[in-house]
Amino acid sequence: MQTEIVISGFGGQGVLFAGQLLAYAAMDEGRHVTWIPSYGPEMRGGTAHCTIIISEDEIGSPLVRNPKAAIAMNMPSLDKYEPLVASGGVLIVNSSLTTRAPTRSDIRVVEIPANNIAEALGNTKLVNLVLTGALLAATRVLPLEAVERALEAHLPERHRGLLEANVRALHQGAALVEGQPEAA
Repeated sequence: MQTEIVISGFGGQGVLFAGQLLAYAAMDEGRHVTWIPSYGPEMRGGTAHCTIIISEDEIGSPLVRNPKAAIAMNMPSLDKYEPLVASGGVLIVNSSLTTRAPTRSDIRVVEIPANNIAEALGNTKLVNLVLTGALLAATRVLPLEAVERALEAHLPERHRGLLEANVRALHQGAALVEGQPEAA
């Protein structure tokens, strides 16, 4: 099975780190992975994104046209990626930074007030992990424990003090999805 994921948001929201974390967790679990970050002017506050493919088998192409899952961390990302998610896929939306609800009825939409949750957890830089936890709970592409192990193994030394907070944010995001209906 192969799962294509797009994560998109403003530069500085941890978009690339969230994608890299999923890639590391998948590799550590013995899966085939691609991770393509978007660099350039996006890093200065524009829309940044990355694509991740996680597969049990070899990956034929790293390009993603219609992902099975997407995280939209802001309004421009929702506008860009909502139409591209494959029918039957999952769209995780940071409702703290969007001004409209998604309109598609052929995908599962999960709206999470991630900025509010991150603030309640004590650090606004946790938004990416809240949304990553929601993605994992909605797609089951990887177990939460695999991402926890990847955090422990790959979190840069300068951010080691945030390890416990990142794990809490991951679980908080997942808990918000647990129990929600899976049908689109």
